[in-house]
Amino acid sequence: MTTRTLVITTSILGENGQSKALAEHFIARAQGRDGVEVTHRDLVAEELPHLALAELGSWQVAEEERTAEQRELAARSDSLIEELQAHDVVVLAVPMYNFGIPSQLKAWFDRVMRAGVTFRYTENGPQGLVEGKRAMILAARGGQYAGTEMDTQTPHLKLMLGMIGINEVDTVFAEGLNMGEGKRDAALKEARQAIDGLVARL
Repeated sequence: MTTRTLVITTSILGENGQSKALAEHFIARAQGRDGVEVTHRDLVAEELPHLALAELGSWQVAEEERTAEQRELAARSDSLIEELQAHDVVVLAVPMYNFGIPSQLKAWFDRVMRAGVTFRYTENGPQGLVEGKRAMILAARGGQYAGTEMDTQTPHLKLMLGMIGINEVDTVFAEGLNMGEGKRDAALKEARQAIDGLVARL
């Protein structure tokens, strides 16, 4: 049985980004395991525009009634959802920018969170339609925020994942990366070890 894993990176620092380095460590370990396939989507290299009304509106039009422009706009969301559905595990490598997630990642979530497609509203509240998948968050931060009210990022990510039905979420924190070389090196070493443990469970 093959475990298909989608790794999403969002660092604007490119190869100098610590979250990108964590993702690359995950990819290197995962690709070395039998039965694991990895797809990497870099949302900075393949940046999505902010969601606008025309694109949102294209989703509300039946496929056979869409104009050429609407088909092109809807294809962004359709292809990202198709990619998500085709994988068993989603790995989000996420830097913290101003206590939030990168806007590039928000643009991705804006397109994979679609009412009637990846979740639906019921009389008991929203129900996720993306089933049988799990997620990992690789969080890189300059300061130390995990477990405090200043970490608005992790609850936000888990809320959005849960909204579409992904409730099994593991989190690896690499924190204090701007608080001295010793603290940075120790945090990255611990994060890499935690990643190795998650890869072993794939």
